[in-house]
Amino acid sequence: MSEISAPTAVPMPRLRPWLLLAVPLLLLIAYLVLMDNGAVSQTGAFLHELMHDGRHLLGVPCH
Repeated sequence: MSEISAPTAVPMPRLRPWLLLAVPLLLLIAYLVLMDNGAVSQTGAFLHELMHDGRHLLGVPCH
């Protein structure tokens, strides 16, 4: 009879650099869409309206 062993975690050292880049970028995007009311997106009406529409698309109340 063979013994059944528990699965072991396989380290993924190549994934860590991508996570270190992706997590801050995703947090910045989430901030811009969910929280920014013109503080960062003062570059023009287009970017402000894009973020505003993104809030509505995600169901976040903004006004």
